[in-house]
Amino acid sequence: MASNTSRTMIAALQVSLDGFTQGPHGEKDWVDSWADAIELIPDVDMFVLGGGMFPGYGEYWESIYANPERVEPFKERIPSKSEIAYARLAAKTPHLVLSKTLKSVSWPPTAQIIRDVAELRTFKGEPGKNVYIVGGATLVSSLLNEDLIDEFRLIVHPVVLGKGQALFSGVNKRLSLNLVQAKSTESGRLIVTYRTHAGRNGTHAERD
Repeated sequence: MASNTSRTMIAALQVSLDGFTQGPHGEKDWVDSWADAIELIPDVDMFVLGGGMFPGYGEYWESIYANPERVEPFKERIPSKSEIAYARLAAKTPHLVLSKTLKSVSWPPTAQIIRDVAELRTFKGEPGKNVYIVGGATLVSSLLNEDLIDEFRLIVHPVVLGKGQALFSGVNKRLSLNLVQAKSTESGRLIVTYRTHAGRNGTHAERD
C-alpha cells in the first residue's frame, strides 16, 4: 500500500479502440506523436520502461535530441516541438529499465537496468514525484499483477486494428478501475484517466 510520501506510478499509453498498442506486425503508424502521452502527466522525475522497448526507444529519441532539425526515424517529417521537448526531458530524467536480459542501455545516459520488480517496489515507496510508466504492454501487465500502477491515462485512437499486441493480455486477475476523467479531442481521440485499487489506497497527483 502506498504511503503518504510514496511516488505515484502512472501508465500513460496510446491504444487503439480495440485495446492494442501496436498491430500484428508491430505497426504503429496510427500514432501521430509518441510525445503526446507525457503531456498527460505533471511533475515527472522518473521514467520506467520494459527492456523490450530497447534499443528502439533510445535510438528514436537520441536521434531527435542530437539533431532536432533532421527528419526523425520512422517518420517523413521533422520532429514537432512536443517531440523535441520530450527528447530533452528524457535525456536528463532518470530511466529505470526492467529487464533480465539487457546488458546495457546506450541512451539516455541516465538509464539504469533493474532485474526484478521488487527493486521497483522499493523505489515506489521512496519520496518523490510522479513516475511515468512508458511501456510496453508486457511491463504494464507485470506491474498491474503486482499492484504497482496507481493510474492509467490512455489516449484512445479511433482505429480498430483487429489483431496485435493487446495492452492487457498478460494481466492474470480481474481488476476494477475507477473512472476519474474522460474527454474527447477534435481529432476524434478519447483521453481517459482511470485509478486502480493501488491508487485508491495511496496519494495521487493533482488532476489536470
